[in-house]
Amino acid sequence: MKNRWFSNWRNRPLAISALGAALYVVLFFAVPDALAGTPDWLRAAAAMPLPAYPPETKAVMLLDEQITTVREDGEIRTTYRRAWKILRPDGRDYGSFGVGFDGETRLTFLKAWAISPKGGDYEMKEKDALETSMGSGSFYDDVRMKFMKISGADVGSVVGYEYEQRRRPFVFQDKWLFQDPLPVRKARFVLTLPAGWEYRATWMNYADQKPQPFGQNGWAWELENVAPIEEEPLMPPWKAVAGWLAVTYMPRDQGQRAKSHASWSELGVWYAQLVAGRRDSSPEIKQKVAALTAGAGTTLDKIRALAAFAQRDVRYVAIEIGIGGYQPHAARDIFSNRFGDCKDKATVLSTMLKEIGIASNYVLINTTRGVTAPSFPSMLNFNHVILAIHVPPDVPTANLYATREHPDLGKLLFFDPTDDMTPLGYLPPSLQMNYGLLVTDSGGDLLELPLLAPPTNRLLRVGKLTLSPTGAIIASVKEIRWGTHAINRRETLLRAQGAERQKVMENFLCQFLGGFRLRKAEVENLGKYDESLVLNYEFDSENYAKTAGNLLLLRPRVLGQKSDDVMERKARKLPVEFSNASFESDIYEFVLPAGFRADELPPPVEVDVGFAEYRSRIEVEGNILRYKREYKVKDVRVPTARLEDLKKLNRVIAADERNAAVLARGTP
Repeated sequence: MKNRWFSNWRNRPLAISALGAALYVVLFFAVPDALAGTPDWLRAAAAMPLPAYPPETKAVMLLDEQITTVREDGEIRTTYRRAWKILRPDGRDYGSFGVGFDGETRLTFLKAWAISPKGGDYEMKEKDALETSMGSGSFYDDVRMKFMKISGADVGSVVGYEYEQRRRPFVFQDKWLFQDPLPVRKARFVLTLPAGWEYRATWMNYADQKPQPFGQNGWAWELENVAPIEEEPLMPPWKAVAGWLAVTYMPRDQGQRAKSHASWSELGVWYAQLVAGRRDSSPEIKQKVAALTAGAGTTLDKIRALAAFAQRDVRYVAIEIGIGGYQPHAARDIFSNRFGDCKDKATVLSTMLKEIGIASNYVLINTTRGVTAPSFPSMLNFNHVILAIHVPPDVPTANLYATREHPDLGKLLFFDPTDDMTPLGYLPPSLQMNYGLLVTDSGGDLLELPLLAPPTNRLLRVGKLTLSPTGAIIASVKEIRWGTHAINRRETLLRAQGAERQKVMENFLCQFLGGFRLRKAEVENLGKYDESLVLNYEFDSENYAKTAGNLLLLRPRVLGQKSDDVMERKARKLPVEFSNASFESDIYEFVLPAGFRADELPPPVEVDVGFAEYRSRIEVEGNILRYKREYKVKDVRVPTARLEDLKKLNRVIAADERNAAVLARGTP
């Protein structure tokens, strides 16, 4: 699905650095008009008094203005004005920006300026911009970008740009994202509608603001000194916590109001009509389904075979022109070409499932958890499509974790055909505990997709270690990974080749061992996505245990770190959000050197804070010292009211990870 970011997310500029040094050089040599006519709005923004900002603030957004005029025929004209003051050298990136347009969104005006603290103004015109496509992932789409680097953008400079877009949208809705990672001095949204039209405004993550009347049938919202969304470790996605305004335009004509989507049910009907007939089968599809399922013994085996085909045999390539940003291609064309985007892959899989008697529904979703607003029924919430597969009664669901009951459709299995690393039964973490719109012929139903239970994302690490009297260890370790733990490490190893895979293991070991030698490393089930990933490796390390006279100080926790200093840094404002629930276990068995006994052992640990729990213990049997620990994340969201509990948990874990067992040499 095309993510028309330039109409959905207030036209926030793209960082020019994403294009690389070559593009930067091209833009650098665009020649500006020195001492040109800088517009009054930019001079007024530059003259505004500024509050004191923290010394690390790299820039401040002086003005974020969006002026939208809706015409009677449904055309929308919007002027965007942005201005920044660069405060630090790393704020120079704000002197580069990109704006988008396509077949329905024409760019009719583009200029940029800089007011230099050294004296003199600079003007950049549309001819100074570099035009290019949006980038990778698309065989062809009609989204184009114009990138510009503003000359004179230096510390102390005020830079700004203005452009106008004219578009004929498929929905009469807009988003105004006025909060930013930077502080915003002034933000303004002006709306003018035709006579008789109305609007509906919904504020997200921000207190409701009343508009001031503007002209005839117009309104203006204005905000000052909007606090920045400061980056914090393990924070939710910034767009999920930033303030924004959702606006729906409602025409007089009831026929046109179909684009205004007053409810999720209406939106579902609209999308169902858009995809009607797209899942019609073909003789070639029927033949392929028969071939793929011929050797499958059960219904679940057949579903797995078809799901794997959609994931890995249909390449992700997008061809999106106009309504093609929302509407999938016909299943027969997707199958014939063997490529398509997310909605195309969902379409061809849905068509193939129907051939074996399995129904399925489209689910519209956003790949960023938390940005979909339940109070704002809109296609602008979504940038991705997956499937909800109806699970027949004869299909066992013990290993199908991404399921939930629907009151009308029964048990649904959510599956993402685009993610070729995530097997059937699982969901990518960003889609879990995320809102998705289930599309049926009778309407849409906004659902929260399930959060997979901790044991579905499992890491079990078992180490057998022999300790020498000098503190050296020889270790043999076996890791078994399921779910996200398997997916992430599998993806890393598949990208690596030959000796690079050994380097992956060495990079892991060097985080915990001062000196070591990797003696052996093997991987099982690397290409078997439906099975657990198994890693077997051996290493040795000199001076692992520290000597002190007749004592050895042994850290029982050899590998892996569960603690985090996320709460030990500066005061935190935002909640913590983990990517997924998980269950991790370590078991290390040390064969103690002859003549040594355990003199002092760390105490057992057990702490449960609700959203997570941790426990560890040490046992000694004969010459075997055994250390066991478990760490379980049960909920991905830690609200600000519970952050002190997270701090307590991490401190307990960190202390346990540092603790040492004292081994004493016995009397000869």
